[in-house]
Amino acid sequence: MSSVSEVDVKSGMEDKLCVEIDQTFKENRATAEDWRRALDKVVPAIVVLRVTACRAFDTESAGVSYATGFVVDKRRGIILTNRHVVKPGPVIAEALFVNREEIPVHPLYRDPVHDFGFFRYDTSSIQFLNYEEIPLAPEAACVGLEIRVVGNDSGEKSALVTVDLHEWYAPPQIYTRNDSSGLWAVNPILALESKLLSPNVNWIVQDLASNRVSSCSADVTPMEQAQQCICQEPMNGVANMKTTCEQVDDGSLSLDKSDAAIKKGQVDKQLSFDVSLLPGFPSRKLSKLRLEASGTETETVLRNNQGAAANASVAERVIEPTLVMFEVHVPSSCMLDGVPSQYFFGTGVIIYHSQTMGLVAVNKNIVFVSVSDVLLSFAAYPIEVPGEVVFLHPVHNFALVAYNPSALGPGASVVRAAELLPEPALCRGDSVCLVGLSSNLQAISRKSFVTNPSAALNMGSAHFQRHRGTNMEVIELDTVLGTTFSGVLTDDLGRVRAIWGSFAIQLKFGGSSELDQRFSRGIPIYTVSQILDKIVSGADGPPLCINGIKRPMPLIRILEVELYPTLLVKARSFGLTDTWIQALVKKDPIRRQVLTVKGCLAGSKAENLLEQGDMVLAINKVPVTCFRDIEEACQELDRCNDSSGKLTLTIFRQGRETDILVGTDVRDGNGSTRMINWCGCIVQDPHPAVRALGFLPEEGHGVYATRWCSGSPTQRYGLYALQWIVEVNGKPTPNLDALVAVTKEIEHGEFVRVRTIHLNGRPRVLTLKQDLHYWPTWELRFDPETAMWRRRTIKALDHSTE
Repeated sequence: MSSVSEVDVKSGMEDKLCVEIDQTFKENRATAEDWRRALDKVVPAIVVLRVTACRAFDTESAGVSYATGFVVDKRRGIILTNRHVVKPGPVIAEALFVNREEIPVHPLYRDPVHDFGFFRYDTSSIQFLNYEEIPLAPEAACVGLEIRVVGNDSGEKSALVTVDLHEWYAPPQIYTRNDSSGLWAVNPILALESKLLSPNVNWIVQDLASNRVSSCSADVTPMEQAQQCICQEPMNGVANMKTTCEQVDDGSLSLDKSDAAIKKGQVDKQLSFDVSLLPGFPSRKLSKLRLEASGTETETVLRNNQGAAANASVAERVIEPTLVMFEVHVPSSCMLDGVPSQYFFGTGVIIYHSQTMGLVAVNKNIVFVSVSDVLLSFAAYPIEVPGEVVFLHPVHNFALVAYNPSALGPGASVVRAAELLPEPALCRGDSVCLVGLSSNLQAISRKSFVTNPSAALNMGSAHFQRHRGTNMEVIELDTVLGTTFSGVLTDDLGRVRAIWGSFAIQLKFGGSSELDQRFSRGIPIYTVSQILDKIVSGADGPPLCINGIKRPMPLIRILEVELYPTLLVKARSFGLTDTWIQALVKKDPIRRQVLTVKGCLAGSKAENLLEQGDMVLAINKVPVTCFRDIEEACQELDRCNDSSGKLTLTIFRQGRETDILVGTDVRDGNGSTRMINWCGCIVQDPHPAVRALGFLPEEGHGVYATRWCSGSPTQRYGLYALQWIVEVNGKPTPNLDALVAVTKEIEHGEFVRVRTIHLNGRPRVLTLKQDLHYWPTWELRFDPETAMWRRRTIKALDHSTE
């Protein structure tokens, strides 16, 4: 009985399936030859769309993508594709036919509801291809119909997929992802009669944290909507995306979106704790503190006798009126020197306050570059005033920001400068107070002990070269307030002993995986105190306008050599004599180390004189054991007015002692002062982090590509960052002036041949098409006379500014 029932059920299911299958499918008996003839007819009408969204607009970001389109009206030149391909904002797009003919296309219609849109093109521009339009046949779609999906493979060649259309609302899962852009292509679903049943629309969900595809699904846009739009004449929804070229006055600054800016989301986690007190233990109140620094948030639970009770300490009461909260924004079009982000937050300390000028010291992980918008919020008085970056130390990890005391109003009498105590130097076991500001401008402090007052930094180079601490010793504590916390280290009387700042390093995992990691250390205050004394007393460098008053700024003489300490026990195994070991121990019985050359900065006076692995034993016959000894030797040259600027270094190389005369270099505190934006590529002189790699191309090293902007010709044609532009149209470009002279001769829409050299020394030649309409050539230069950054248009679509 059971077998008979099973047969009946099976027979009933087959009858039901036969009823559901359309008559069209029953009569469809297509052969391979039939499909070949059908595809030969429709493939010439399928095009590859290369779309460049020049500006972010209406929830769509700027960028470059590839997609599939197909001609649905040959007479009027209409190409059907997805709405997200047409874009809501200004676009520059080309259609590439099967015979490699490339023609410009323009946005015609964007459906407000369904994901489809139209491009239009000039039908007379197709000269060598015979093609037919693909008629729309939404009524031909039926269950079980055999179809072909034709598209392109990452914007290159046509791809074909054979599937069955099970349901009109549930198409097969077909993924044609463009690996270069991360977008998904739309492909026509074709029946045997060479008619378009529906465009295959692939949706994508991206993980914002990893920027990778997390899930995807396919959907179908019914052809009734697109067919109705094509039949309308004139078409509704036509949008004119043409914009006019605007004249830019000197002094204005445009904000273009670039790729380097990486946005990190902040997540507030609500933590709940179940706390039960054990008998016999005292009850202690728990307080929850939120610390915000450098764009991240951390939460710490402190006992009332570890952090909260420090609010009543003398050090915190004394230092709190001198603290300032920084809010720094770097414009996206001005991200020089490998700055990793656009927004930074942290705490600084006022080191000078008078009626005409105020100076605040802060670590360079908060103020990376001088072309920044800085806002200062004072803990002593509720007011927010703009700041001006006036000094960036070329070696040590700190910057000086000036403010106008008159902008404080009544708060000028309340705000005061901190007392700096550079000497004596901190020793191991000394008690210090770590003080900083929370997001609500309230002081946070913790008593700590110095575990290492002279820890040498030895940080590796990041993938995107940026400032890193070199040739400096930092202070380590037993306990800290998070890895991104910033503030100051004081003694019990509130005198500043060090700036507590964060450092960023990049950890590499495997072949290409990288992770940014931060740690906090103390920067001894003696370097800040030296620069402050020179600014206040009058330095010998070029003047800089601060609050309308020209003040001479200090010049820093440095030995542009990256060093790291080597323990004497290791140096002995390398062959260092016992005489020198005893001399170095006598000079510094605590460190017991010798400085070893890690590399010379390319283009420095020490290049080609010192080699990697050289041990620096003495300078001018005086033994040296730490970085400060070298700094003092360089400063002695300035005090003696030595015009040669050379030091006699006693080095140990390959088992022998050698005396070498090495020149020093003089650097100012302005940082990078000039940049050029050409075709969306931001170029500048190579900054110290790039020169620290020890390589500069012989053809010329003055045009370094540090960033590129999304939606620009640079992104479209692959002129990416981290390389030098050495030739343009066969003409060398050894510096920025040469690049300006060459690009002035290039007109709008003209193809340009560019030769580049990567950081690894690999040459490359590429071609890009200049777009002066959306991407004019302009220059941004710092003027020390007015302390202003000025923009000058070099070449635009219809005008040029000399």
